[in-house]
Amino acid sequence: MNFVQITPGAGGMYCGNCFRDNALVAALRRQGHETLMVPLYLPMTLDESAAHTGTPTFFGGINVFLSQKVPGYSRAPAWFRALFDSPRLLKWAAGKAAKTRASDVGELNLSMLRGEEGGQTRELEDLIAWLATQPHPDVVFLSNALLVGFARRLKETLNTRVIVFLQSEEAFLDSIPEPWRSQSWKTLADRSPDIDGWISPTRYFADRMQQRMGVPADRIRVVPNGIKLDGYDRVPERAAKAPGEPLILGFFARQCAEKGLDIVVDAFLELRRDAAFKNVRLKVGGGCGPSDIPFVEEQKQKLGKAGLLADVSFHPNVSREEKVAFYASCDVLSVPGRHSEAFGLYQIESMAAGTPLVQPASITYPEILGDTDGGILCGPNTPAALAQALRPLLANPARLRELGDAGRRAVTHRYTDEAMAAGVYTAVRELLSASSQNSR
Repeated sequence: MNFVQITPGAGGMYCGNCFRDNALVAALRRQGHETLMVPLYLPMTLDESAAHTGTPTFFGGINVFLSQKVPGYSRAPAWFRALFDSPRLLKWAAGKAAKTRASDVGELNLSMLRGEEGGQTRELEDLIAWLATQPHPDVVFLSNALLVGFARRLKETLNTRVIVFLQSEEAFLDSIPEPWRSQSWKTLADRSPDIDGWISPTRYFADRMQQRMGVPADRIRVVPNGIKLDGYDRVPERAAKAPGEPLILGFFARQCAEKGLDIVVDAFLELRRDAAFKNVRLKVGGGCGPSDIPFVEEQKQKLGKAGLLADVSFHPNVSREEKVAFYASCDVLSVPGRHSEAFGLYQIESMAAGTPLVQPASITYPEILGDTDGGILCGPNTPAALAQALRPLLANPARLRELGDAGRRAVTHRYTDEAMAAGVYTAVRELLSASSQNSR
């Protein structure tokens, strides 16, 4: 089949959705499908080869902003608008975007959801005009539900089908202040009939978004996310640690409160109050943008006050090779996210390196750990519960290795980029068949 994948770039920030879409496109191509990847807004920051090389960036972030804020800007000459899509200016804009929170873009988000009725009609028509010069797509994939406003015009002009991936939109939309929050959810629900099908990476998130958007169950399929195993397949099996040798508790995600970094720090502090765990160290990795720095500094001050800052290391914005090495260096990992999440790539990345997880019994964690046996649940999402769950594991390295080995086997068989691409293709065939029958 011929696919187009439309994915928003996050500028200078690492973005799990970008990683996932990039891996999917590369795997679909290897499986014989012509697949074009089209970036939006800002350049993508990836930790592996980019699948969109040579493709223009549409909906350039500066032009999108000006179209929203400056009356009549959509009628500006094409040559003038092109100036703001230069790589140098988009790189500058990426630095500004790294400081932006969802609460700052409520009006703009609603405008994008409204598609041809919003303020970015010029950008939408430019994208469609360019796609019309490319090989005709059987399906256009939209990276997330925030792009549903594209669907109506894509189908009208390109005579194609549109399928949307669900990727943690709930937390973003719920963080927008009123009145934009309610209006965004309503617009999303109103636009959902334009979509031929939805693909969620977990049953948990499929059920959540089905309920909130009012989408019929037969229009959603579940296909787990997958990762490229290059690098992870070279991580050696873990050797047994000698008594008293340091044990590493890891955290790897965006270094922010939403992902629960402070919960892990507080659990570490609680563990270290017990002399039996004086050999435990904490290792923190993952994305850290300008808006995250004050929060990270608060955690460092907390650790310094306890006299334990020297036993903690921070590794922001690492390369792919450094990321694999990070996971492989940890004995156990925890990312106790506070908000609704579609998947959490860090879970299968950690397990791919043989590192088990301890996660709260909420959102996607029971589903993924239940399927992989690659970790345990700690019950409520509190530092005390996390510390309590970690104690018996840290005291039993053999159990850690047992969980790590199970998780690694599961990822190798069911959570690869190849498995994800095959699952997406099967889901597409099923959704298109169901959509055709419903339209008769």
